Amino acid sequence: MATPILGHSRWLVAVGPGLLEAEAHGRVMLRGTLWLLLLLLLLGPPSPPGTQGHRGATSLEQEAEEQDPWLGVQRLREQLKTIGSLSRRYWATFSCTVWPDHCEDQEAPTPPLGWSLPLWGRRALDSFTEWFCRFQDCCTGGRHCRISNNFTGLESDLRVRLHGQHLASKLVPRAVRGYLEMPQVDKALALSFHGWSGTGKNFVARMLAENLYRDGMRSDCVKMFISTFHFPHTKHVDMYKEELRWQMQETWRRCHQSMFIFDEAEKLHPGLLELLGPHLEPRVPEAQDMEPPRPIFLFLSNLGGSVISKEVLSLLKAGWSREEITMQHLEAPLQAEIMKSTDSGFGSSRLVKENLIDFFVPFLPLEYHHVQLCVRDAFLSQDLLYTEEALDEIAKMMTYVPEGERRFSSQGCKSISQRINLFLS
Repeated sequence: MATPILGHSRWLVAVGPGLLEAEAHGRVMLRGTLWLLLLLLLLGPPSPPGTQGHRGATSLEQEAEEQDPWLGVQRLREQLKTIGSLSRRYWATFSCTVWPDHCEDQEAPTPPLGWSLPLWGRRALDSFTEWFCRFQDCCTGGRHCRISNNFTGLESDLRVRLHGQHLASKLVPRAVRGYLEMPQVDKALALSFHGWSGTGKNFVARMLAENLYRDGMRSDCVKMFISTFHFPHTKHVDMYKEELRWQMQETWRRCHQSMFIFDEAEKLHPGLLELLGPHLEPRVPEAQDMEPPRPIFLFLSNLGGSVISKEVLSLLKAGWSREEITMQHLEAPLQAEIMKSTDSGFGSSRLVKENLIDFFVPFLPLEYHHVQLCVRDAFLSQDLLYTEEALDEIAKMMTYVPEGERRFSSQGCKSISQRINLFLS
């Protein structure tokens, strides 16, 4: 039975280990066929009845080769070398069009001086690619090909790699997938992550980038701003506004699906928050035949962390299990805490007051066994062996609150790597 491969639309009649073998065999056959075509391309169109310069050059070369046959052999070798180099460039161009996920693994060979893909050759290659793509889906959308939207991978990552955040694990992928699969959108998607430091807000933002874009956080479609790093001085806010406006416009120009991450959102200057307001407002839908832009805004903040921890502790003491806590328990107190905060302009901004934020996502405080899982993950990421005793010992290095109960890690899983280094030294 034919089996589809995720990320490509080619079909292979193989299963298990034979799948890769069939794919490789198919590529070898295709490459051989393409090389024959490329050799024909490289021969080029027949030259018109030659110009004087061309005939003169040819006659001189022939005369020299008659006097020294070895020159003819060298010339043939150089021509074959040049043909091989240029053929590889044709193959790389074709391969990157059809299989863009392998494109970054290829380094196109540098052609000899003076050689490039001639216009007639590019046109012929385009015609061949168009013919080939009639039989399978090809990536022909330029930068759009770098958008993967791997929702299955996102859900798996959140389930396996994120610890203690059952609310975020369910809400975030559901909101993002629903937004990106909607036929028409009339506003940007805005998610605001709230909770103590080290509970996974940045981690989730990075997982979103990794699964929505092939290049992850390095994607041209993803921009991350840290308030205290990118916008540190109040006196330069006008300059920051211009820079932020330009960055957003350039990203929208390149990407119909973009992501903007604002870390330490509670420290954003009110002028910058005001600048973002119009971009989160509802807008008139684009024409039916145009692809609507789909920007995603993520705001990461410690704001509201204390009230989330207070509510969670109260529910746990009342006999609720952690997994029984729902958004209904936390949504109202979290939003009230954000709006009444006097230390930040975020709660009093139009983003909050005019309901431009679609979801406020609470990140719960982490407990001792969650910290142990983070320690285990850190060992595995460094290819280090570990024991249960080591996990326990390192988890005990963290500070837990409240003072008498030691229920929650005050730093979440932050600084785990440093504690492992301390443990191993």
